[in-house]
This record gives sequence, structure tokens and C-alpha cells, in this order.
Amino acid sequence: MTDRKISVEEMFGENVFTVSKMKERLPKSVFKTVLRIMDQGGELSLADADVVAKAMKDWAVENGATHYTHWFQPLTGITAEKHDSFITSPNDEGHLMMDFSGKQLIKGEPDASSFPSGGLRATFEARGYTAWDITSLAFLKESGTGKTLCIPTAFYSYTGETLDKKTPLLRSMEAVSAQGLRIVRLFGNTEATKVIPFVGAEQEYFLVDKDNYMQRADLKFAGRTLFGAAAPKGQEMDDHYFGVIRERVGAFMKEVNEELWKLGVPAKTQHNEVAPGQHELAPIFENANMAVDHNQLVMETMKRVAIHHDMRCLLHEKPYAHVNGSGKHNNWSLRTDDGVNLMKPGESPERNIQFLLVLACVLKAVDTHADLLRQSIAVVGNDLRLGENEAPPAIVSVFLGKQLEDVVRQLVETGTADRHIEGGVLETGIKTMANITKDATDRNRTSPFAFTGNRFEFRMVGASDSVAGSTTVLNTIVAEAFCDAADILENAENFDIAVHDLIKEYMTKHRRIIFNGNAYAPEWQEEAARRGLPNITNMLDAAPALTSDRSVELFEKFGIFTRSELESREEIVYETYAKSINIEARTMIDMAGKQIIPGCMRYERDLAQTVIAVKEAGADNTTERRRLQQVAGYINDAQRALERLMKDTPRAAKMDEGRKKAYFYKDTILPEMARLRKACDELELLVDKRMWPFPTYEELMFEI
Repeated sequence: MTDRKISVEEMFGENVFTVSKMKERLPKSVFKTVLRIMDQGGELSLADADVVAKAMKDWAVENGATHYTHWFQPLTGITAEKHDSFITSPNDEGHLMMDFSGKQLIKGEPDASSFPSGGLRATFEARGYTAWDITSLAFLKESGTGKTLCIPTAFYSYTGETLDKKTPLLRSMEAVSAQGLRIVRLFGNTEATKVIPFVGAEQEYFLVDKDNYMQRADLKFAGRTLFGAAAPKGQEMDDHYFGVIRERVGAFMKEVNEELWKLGVPAKTQHNEVAPGQHELAPIFENANMAVDHNQLVMETMKRVAIHHDMRCLLHEKPYAHVNGSGKHNNWSLRTDDGVNLMKPGESPERNIQFLLVLACVLKAVDTHADLLRQSIAVVGNDLRLGENEAPPAIVSVFLGKQLEDVVRQLVETGTADRHIEGGVLETGIKTMANITKDATDRNRTSPFAFTGNRFEFRMVGASDSVAGSTTVLNTIVAEAFCDAADILENAENFDIAVHDLIKEYMTKHRRIIFNGNAYAPEWQEEAARRGLPNITNMLDAAPALTSDRSVELFEKFGIFTRSELESREEIVYETYAKSINIEARTMIDMAGKQIIPGCMRYERDLAQTVIAVKEAGADNTTERRRLQQVAGYINDAQRALERLMKDTPRAAKMDEGRKKAYFYKDTILPEMARLRKACDELELLVDKRMWPFPTYEELMFEI
């Protein structure tokens, strides 16, 4: 008799302390209090916290947990956790006791000295606090350590500064909710009590065989290949995209889905992406806070499950040159808690005044703070991806599509909009197949910020990055635009005239941010420059946007960041960049100096002996001599580049932390790395494959 298969419905959320589990285990009064605080805010009394903690602990222990942790998201870009067991001191009879108090639930105290703080904390100042986020559900994480109760928390320094990504996100959600409510109230909605940002984070990734991965120091230390000539076949045949999923990869995806469903993550879509070895997972939309937490769990789960299948998961934005890199599209929208999507145009968008005002505010926000949006997705790997064929350019623009762009044009040019473009019908031409109702607008994969029917898709986010940063900025800049609009409209003598005039004013002033064309085209860069749109090509040039007077005023107005917190984050950008490139440079020095050049020299010696042998045999050795000259030339090029890198990398590492050091890595070390790579990649194309010291792109991308 076979075991009964567990359905997805039964599996979903089994490792989460869900609201329904709370209802079963908590006294009614405590349960109602928890729900009220989750929905409206407030503070749980210590007595009630003790009750919740006991129920949470009992559920966790019943399901096999032995430890708990305050799970938080420091400024490393990944998550952190310190495990404590539920065990307390043995009683008089020598039996261990299991306990978990409300105080332990509400507050934790990890060491804060070793996390990035951008100068907010000195190394010797170790105390930091984690605070329970009651709005994000606790869950059980299964790993080699067993089952651990994970309690989502925010992270603060001893002196009160925020040291994480959750705190600013939650603050920005409150800000956009408060200002969004002012907007919907103007249109007569008295039922809604909040406006909720929703996010759906598409996650792209690569898989690579474990044995191949372990032979590549660059993949282990840098997360990307620092050497590698193009394989004979890449993505040019378009046969991998949406292709049949390989058995090994399918088994990985199946386990990932099951693990995520147990954690309450609504994983929905899976498919092959464009590049060989590349794939994607996308969830259903969720409250932004839960979506951010869940995306972290998606990345953690992918890495953990890949090991079970003798593979490794690569989340770097550009693990391989010559083929597409990986992004993470942030699908962002705003909805009231009574079910109204503020970004849904309806059947007649030209008559949906609330939608047009929201759209006008979004255009204003993106245009005004384009530099800040660009900064919000600035991670080292994204500099290698933006502007390539797999990602939008670094110029922030908004795609609206033909229908909405035409509505905007009517409003700007004539003052009124009285029509909209219909979608029409696509005729299949097949008698047995129904014709298809077309959307009024095509999609644009080259746009950084694209309207896709009922949301905006921010396509610039990097695969390894948390979506917290970009979502925090989107919430905050739109909150500011809503606030400005509400200040005007709440005091208007004639609302209908005032809202019409304001929509036209915003759309006229910020129309320059709209671009529906090919953002890859060189002509767009010229046009964007004429429009005055910023083109910030690297993360270092983007960093000052954090501390501009405009940004400081914005974030302080809504209580998201203080000036000192923003200055610390700018400093972390420079520090992270320098450390990342230093690791890459040192890895290249090791690989080139200890593997590539010695291996190529052995091949060079064999070639030299072959040249002599062929000549002694009385045969023409022209081909052998030419090959020897080529190999010797590239070895010399590689050695010169290596020596230069070996000289400048230690010099860079000794420089004081900060902007100057980061730019030295960008302007001096990166070009030297590129020269070393070029020579070594040329050698890869010439050297006997049996003598090449590690797996090539052919093996990395196609042997899974």
C-alpha cells in the first residue's frame, strides 16, 4: 500500500505559524489583539506576548524544532540568524525544560559589530537589537541543523539607527499608505483604512554542476566566472527559452516548489530562461513586506536545494560573459484594503480620473527621483548587466504603451481625453481555433519601468539583490507625489477642475520620462540626454543620490532615514564595491598565476618540442611555429597583465576606505582585470583542452 500523496493545498504553509494556527492555539482575546496590531499597529503587552510565545514554541516543538532564531536582513544583502535552543536549566529532578518567553519573542540581541554600518558603529561597539515584526509570519526552516523557528525581525544599533532593510521598508509602506489614503478619500472612498504596496519578485538564476563548480575558484569566491571564452553555442538559437525542462533541473524545481509551499511562499511560474543553464521562478503577488521576506527565502531555498541535486545555484547578475545575465523584476502596485487596485485603468482609462491622478503622480515621482531609483538597484554585479541585451539600460524611463501614451498625449496637447485605443482581435486563421482578444498595448522588454496592465514592472533590479531597497524607494517617492497632490486638492475650491488641471500639469511637466521605443538603441541615449534624463552607468556614480539634499529631505520628511543613516549607506556602497572587486582581482591573480599560465607554459613547451621534431623529420613546421608564436605572445600578454594586477591590487587594498578607494578599483583595477582576462581567454581557444586547468563555458552551461 503506497503512502497517500500530500496535495499542494495541504502542503502550503505547513511550516508557517499562520493566522489559522494562531486562532486554534491562542485565547480569543489574545488572538483578536494580535490581529488588530497586525492590521492597525500598536504594541503587544508582555503578558500577551508570553501567551503568543508559548503557543508559537509549542507548535514549533511539536513539529520537530529544537531552536529559535531572530531572522533579520542586515545591510549585507542576505539574511542573518543566531540560533538558541528552547532548553532552559534542568529542574531538580534533572529533566530539561523547554521554554520561550514573550521577552525572547519580542527582542533579541545579536552582535552588531560585524555587520556593515557605514561608520554608524565602531568595531568595539557590539550591542544591537532585533525587534519582532508581527506583520510577517514566523516559520520553520529545515536544514542540516534540523528545524529552527524563524521569527522575522528588524535590526537596530544600540543607539537607535536602522541597520537593516526591513525597517525602512515598513516605514515606507506606512508612508505610502497614509498619503494614498488621502488620495482615495478625495474620490469618496471612506471604507478603506490603508493602501498596501504589493510586490511580485521574479527571480532569475543559473544552475551549474557541483563538480564543475568546485573546480572554479572564481565561482566559489566571486559568484561569477572571471575567465572564460565563449562556447561554440550560446543562446543564439533561442532554443533554451521556454524549452523543455531537463530532468535534473525539473527534479530541482520540484523540490524547490515543495519547500517554498511549505513556507507559505506562493511560487507559481517556472521555466527555462534565455541563456543555457538559466531559469526563472515567479510568485503570486503579495503584501510587499511578505514578498521581500519570501524572496529572501526563495534565494536561500534555491541555494540549499541545489546542493541536494549535486548542483550549485548562481544568483550573480552576470555569472557568464557572452550570454544573458540574471535580473529580478519588481512588479509593484498599490491596492486599498477594500480591494481597489489604484493602478488598474479600467475599460475607459481616459474617464478614470483617480487612475489618471495616480499615474500622473507615479510619472512625477519617477522623473523627479530617477537618480534615486537607479541607486536603489545598484549592486556590483548589476554594472555588468545593465544595458546588455538581457537588461534595460541605466537610463530610467517609463513605458506606458500605446493606449496610455495616447491618453497622456490628449491630456497634454488638448487638455481633455475623450477616447482610448482598443485592443482589437488577433485572427488565428484556423477554423478550429478561436480568435484572440488582444491587449491594447504590447510589452517592452527594454524598458526599466514598464506599465503592464495593472502594475509597474521595475526591471532593473539585480538577481542577487533584495527587492527591499527598490520597493522602499518606490513607496517613498510615490508617497511624496501623493502628498503634494493631496495638499493641493484638499484645499481646492472646485475639486473637478483642480484635479483635471493637476493631472495635466504633472503629465506635461514629466512627459519626458515616458519612452515607448527601443531603449537598447544608441539613438535613445542621445534622445535621453536631450530630454535631460540622467544616465548613471555604474553604482559608484549612483551612490551620491543617497545623500543629495533632495533625497535627505524626502526620506526625513516621511521618517524613513535620517541624514546619518543615508550617509552610512553611501559609505557602505563604496566599501562593498572595493571589497568585491578586491576579491575578484585576488581570485584572478591566483587562477592566472597558479593555473592558467603554468598550464599554458606546459603546452608551450610541448609545442616547442613538436616544432623541433617536425623540422627534424624534414616536414614543413609552419603551422606548428605559428601556433607556438601565438601561444607565446598571449602568455607574455597574460604575464604582463598579471604582474600589473599583482602590483596594484595590494596597493588598492591598503588605501583608506571610502570613495577614493572604490574609484581606484573601478578606474585602475577593473581595466587591468579585463586585460588579463582577454589574454587568458585567447589562450583558452588555443591550448590543448586536456591541459586547460578548469571547466570551460561549454561544460559549465551545458553539463547539467
